[in-house]
Amino acid sequence: QVTFGDIIQRAEQAIEGGVFPERISQGSSGSYFVKDSKGKILGVFKPKSEEPYGHLNPKWTKYFHKLCCPCCFGRGCLIPNQGYLSEVAASHVDTRLGLGVVPKTKAVYLVSETFHYNTIDRAKSRGKKYALEMVPKVGRHFHRVGLPPKLGSFQLFVEGYHEADYWLRRFEAEPLPENIRKQLQSQFERLVILDYVIRNTDRGNDNWLIKYEKSGEGEGEKVSCVCVCVWTAAIQIAAIDNGLAFPFKHPDEWRAYPFHWACLPQAKVPFSQETRELVLSRLSDMNFVQDLCEDLYEMFMADKGFDKTMFEKQMSVMRGQILNLSQALKDNKTPIQLVQMPRVVVERSRTGGQGRVVTLGTAFTQTFHCKRPFFSSW
Repeated sequence: QVTFGDIIQRAEQAIEGGVFPERISQGSSGSYFVKDSKGKILGVFKPKSEEPYGHLNPKWTKYFHKLCCPCCFGRGCLIPNQGYLSEVAASHVDTRLGLGVVPKTKAVYLVSETFHYNTIDRAKSRGKKYALEMVPKVGRHFHRVGLPPKLGSFQLFVEGYHEADYWLRRFEAEPLPENIRKQLQSQFERLVILDYVIRNTDRGNDNWLIKYEKSGEGEGEKVSCVCVCVWTAAIQIAAIDNGLAFPFKHPDEWRAYPFHWACLPQAKVPFSQETRELVLSRLSDMNFVQDLCEDLYEMFMADKGFDKTMFEKQMSVMRGQILNLSQALKDNKTPIQLVQMPRVVVERSRTGGQGRVVTLGTAFTQTFHCKRPFFSSW
């Protein structure tokens, strides 16, 4: 079986062989299709330094946004330049809850001439290569000759999918058979659970995907996924673009950042028994929730800009989301009723400490977040 590491190795070999990652034209950051030696897309790489507000973002839209409209710059509820961690953490939450809607995503280092580097890095690389060619004895002492590797998220590419809008419009004109409709509803509920737990602030109907294979279609129209997981359903959802999640507070400034799926007909159907059986026992177990927080701590602390206090605030929001979701599942609520529930924050208590060191206890305090954003649809 092909592992994630095998795919990264194939990508590195392709780059060494001259098959470079291709920058994706859509979006407001530097993201790249990474290919194998035959040109087949393996995954999507999003470097930390090229995120929407990163210092090496190759796209100018966010620069002018910051310059011309500083009062609305960024998302005030998110920690800047943590998008790659959010992508990786969303994949981990998906795995721990057994949802199976996020393509496998991990943090990796990659280097390519097609990534956006500053002039100094490129000049250093050219100088070292020239020195190595002209004075090999000196060049052999260089720690690195080429461009510096970039840290970012690598999400495995899934084939045969269309944006949700494409299929949702088709399904309105051509209603699905009942068994397929139930499969879609089940998949949709998993998307809802993921987005609600991580409090995704950027879920439109253009950044989740649907793959639908009608029974009896030719083999030529069936395209499999690359090492994501074993999917047997005739209809499948993939939740991509999870880089604007895990806020340290609920949105309460200008915009509410609503879940756009809340306007769909599927959001008016109560959560199914299948979904409740899948996740409710885990979400109701505080030991499971604490283990999940500890897993995320190990991921987030690897970042150079990690701030433990801010991380605890992120987890407080996530615990509140999990608390609401657990209650909604017990009460047989619908997704639209879920997003209308009062916003909750569950903070770990502080037990004191010595000097500036504060120790966090095992008790939790639940509070309601009452402040609303200026523009709110809920």
